[in-house]
Order: sequence, then structure tokens, then C-alpha cells
Amino acid sequence: MNRLSRVFAGAAAVVLVAAAAACGTSDDSGSSSESEAGFTPPKLEALKQLGKPEGALNVLAWAGYAEDGSNDPKVDWVSPYEKATGCQVNVKVFGTSDEAVTLMKTGQYDVVSASGDASLRLIAGGDVEPVNTDLVPNYADIFPFLKNQKWNSVNGVSYGVPHGWGANLLMYNTDAVKPAPTSWSSVFEDNAATKGKVTAYDSPIYIADAALYLMNTKPDLGIKNPYALDDKQFAAAVDLLKKQKLNVGEYWSDYLKEVSAFKSGDSVIGTSWQVIANVAKSEGAKIEAVLPEEGSTGWSDTWMVGAKSEHKTCAYKWLDHIVSPKANAQVAEYFGESPANPKACEFTADKKHCDTYHAGDAEYAKKIWYWSTPITQCLDGRTDVKCKDYSAWTQAWTSIKG
Repeated sequence: MNRLSRVFAGAAAVVLVAAAAACGTSDDSGSSSESEAGFTPPKLEALKQLGKPEGALNVLAWAGYAEDGSNDPKVDWVSPYEKATGCQVNVKVFGTSDEAVTLMKTGQYDVVSASGDASLRLIAGGDVEPVNTDLVPNYADIFPFLKNQKWNSVNGVSYGVPHGWGANLLMYNTDAVKPAPTSWSSVFEDNAATKGKVTAYDSPIYIADAALYLMNTKPDLGIKNPYALDDKQFAAAVDLLKKQKLNVGEYWSDYLKEVSAFKSGDSVIGTSWQVIANVAKSEGAKIEAVLPEEGSTGWSDTWMVGAKSEHKTCAYKWLDHIVSPKANAQVAEYFGESPANPKACEFTADKKHCDTYHAGDAEYAKKIWYWSTPITQCLDGRTDVKCKDYSAWTQAWTSIKG
């Protein structure tokens, strides 16, 4: 499998459930409260001090996050870690956040690269434990706006180390779509020039994109968080997506197929990622990708330590290694996202990588509503109503697609 195909297998899955389960945008920073999290975490303690490395580490990761050179000899940040620590790494790649949660419950894995919907479930289930960030020297360098957020902390307690993040963008064919779009209205409202050639991400979590648009254009609905939708708000988002379906030519879940569709002209506008835009443009597609004026949804991933890990010193050394400047640069560039460590920007092969992915741009990050798993306890703080949970979103997505 080539690099793009293999990385896509993981990256697409990130988006599918992904999540960095923030309950709001990045400007809503600070540690999450118990009411915001929607649960009381089990009483687990963080490691007090490092011991002697145990000689082994079982890693559970998205594809492209823990490369050891076996897929591409030039792509290897696992071997340097093994050499430095003596911890021999065994990597298990998962395809969805649901799969990651199930595998972590076995207690067989020491660390996991968790997206937000997985991270909060893992915390609530007692499958991961708080992280003593004092034992992770490189943690000090991580961008402040990624720390102590609602997808990696509960009640002011850190449960992991931020790894990388990205936004969902509006990609369009510059020949077919004029003037250049600046709003998600270009995919949610009728347009004769794009009818039948709109593309949208094939996942229930895409309902949040519709909710975000309505939050900005239909203030009477009272949407404050695109992942916290009561019956009326949810119905409005679903209705908007059913209307949109009349203009959708394809729901995409395959990185390469979306690139192909934009190259052929079958798709001329829709949701995408920066890395997809880069590939499409490098292959001759006349496209651009923008962050619309309403903002967007997006993801942020966190490395967490298994509560049942028998290799916790090796686990902590991995956390420190994976966000070290060189390793974090390698992962971010290979996967196609912004690194968490600003010092990583010095080590990317493409010296424009951090500019392209808006690394360290807190104002840009503020415009992103990181993906979150909806729960009945409204994530916007309301207590007088119940919100639709993810199972309801899944059922609705089936009806939307027909």
C-alpha cells in the first residue's frame, strides 16, 4: 500500500469519529469541569516518578502515528526511541475510535493516540489514567492553547499529551466556482453551478457541520455548540442535510477518491482537509481550500497512558519522545496536520509546513469546533433539556443518505 493510501486509512478514521471532544472552540480554554465532561472520572492517580525502563511498549495508534520504517525505510521515529530507551515497541494500528476504546479495555496497551470521542470514553471507563506532565519534559514546549482542554483534561487534571491537530476546510474548483466562496452556504444552499457536484464527508459527525452553519445563520434556533443539539435544533440540522443531499454527487470517505473526483470535475466543492488539498493541487487539480467565515469542525489528538499498563516508564518516555521536536515534526508532516510542539517547525522537510497547517496560530484554532461525541447531557451546559446522543446522530445519518 502506498504512503497516501496507508496514511489515509488512519486519517479518514480520525475524521469518522474523531474528535477531539472539545465542548467548544479553543477560545473556551481551560480545564473541563465535571458538568462539562458529563461524568465523574474513576479515582486513578498519575505516576509519581519514573523508574527503570521495562524494556517493552505496546502502542495503540492511528495509522501513520507510530512508524518504524517497515512501511517506508525513510519514515521511522520508533527506532530512535527504542535505541534511546531500550523499550522495544509493538504497534497495533486501529481503524476507528470505537475500535480503540474496545482494544484499550483489554488492558494490553500501554499508550494510545486517542481522538476526543475516544479520550473521554477512555477516561470515564477507567481505561486511561491521569498523566503527570512534570515527567514529560517536552510537554513544557507544547502550544498553550492545546493544553488543559476539554478533550484531554477533566476537572483540571491532565489525562494526556497533545499531539497534533487540524481543521476541516472548504475545498473548491477555482474554474467552476466563482466568485471564490467564503461561507459554508456554498455547500448548504442551492447553487445551479454546483448542483450534483457537491461532496460531503460520509459520517454522522458531519451533522455538526450543518449545525455550525445554522448556528451562524439561524440564531433563533439558539445553537451554542454544534455537538449539543436538542430536538428542534437537531431536526433543523437534519432537514438542512436532507436538502443538501439533492446537490450532493458523492459522500466521501476515501482520501484518494476525493482527490480523483476533484481532478475529474465530478466534485467541484465540499469539505476537505489541508493534506487532501495539497495532494490534489500537486496532481494538477485546480483547487483552493479555505477556512470559511463561520469557522469549521476539526480534530486534535492526545497520547494517553493505559491504566493497566505494566510499562509505565516506557510509556512516559514515549509520550516525551513523540512530542519531541524532531519526532513531532516527522509525524505531523507524514500524517498531514499541525504539530503540537512549536520547536517541531525547525525540523520539517517542507519549511512551509507549519505555515500551511497554521501551527501555533491560536486565532485560527479559535475558529475550530473540535469534534466531540454528542451525549444526552448537553455539552453547552444546558440542564433543562436533553440533547441528541451519538446513536441518534447515527440513525439520522442513515435517513439523510437514504
